[in-house]
Amino acid sequence: MTLLQILILAIVQGAAELLPVSSSAHVIVAEKLMGLDPTAPEMTMLLVMLHTGTMFAVIFFFWKTWQESFFSSRQAFWETVKFIMAATLLTGAVGLTLKFAIEKFFMKDIPHAEIELLFGNMNLISASLAAVGLLILYAGIKNRFAPETPLRMKESCYIGAIQGICLPFRGFSRSGATISAGLLMGVARKKLEAFSFALAVVLTPPVIAREVLRLLHNQHASSATDMTRVFMPSLLGMVFSFIAGLLALKWLSNWLENGRWPLFGLYCVAASAVVFMLHKNGF
Repeated sequence: MTLLQILILAIVQGAAELLPVSSSAHVIVAEKLMGLDPTAPEMTMLLVMLHTGTMFAVIFFFWKTWQESFFSSRQAFWETVKFIMAATLLTGAVGLTLKFAIEKFFMKDIPHAEIELLFGNMNLISASLAAVGLLILYAGIKNRFAPETPLRMKESCYIGAIQGICLPFRGFSRSGATISAGLLMGVARKKLEAFSFALAVVLTPPVIAREVLRLLHNQHASSATDMTRVFMPSLLGMVFSFIAGLLALKWLSNWLENGRWPLFGLYCVAASAVVFMLHKNGF
């Protein structure tokens, strides 16, 4: 990978990751346009490190909000911990169940099948973008008439389960799906946004650890030289994605709190059509 390619991918990831438009889908399309293989371990590792950059952007951006809401008192802190733990456990249960089912049943004819092999499937990405786009549109429209409710254990569990569905499918935006689920339940927008991204911060480290282990076991990254070649570009991309992520968060907060959430859904549906047409034309 060249420095320009890393910069482009970092900007695409940083901007799209924290907007409900599926950063993974955008990065995969960008990789293919630049002639890179999205299923290669080094590309998967780069994507994970770009997610790390945006994770730090989330912490930086939301720290004050978290202090005022989740850390305002001992009771608020432990209540939040319970909600996040329950949501994360459901995310893992749903995500791992889907991963097992896909690898064992839908990919049973592929030797040593891994869910990552689907990450370059453009038809699946297109369908996932369309699905999350319609969900965002529906949630944004319905929320205008829904009474506001507090974030409770029930809402947290639903949001966690929805997040688990997002894990195996590139294109099905995590933030788009989790925030939309909360909007449909009437959770206050500012509280919902802070909770959704708190879940992302908790979820990112295990994903990074899994991809590092996957990379270490790959035959192409067995030597120290190979490891340096893979990790150094990823670290550089992480810095770029941090900067892009901060700018994207300001955009998302403004649109979410000012009732422009459905516009993200329209974008996802349009992006789905573009990906489908590109694939039909041999992309």
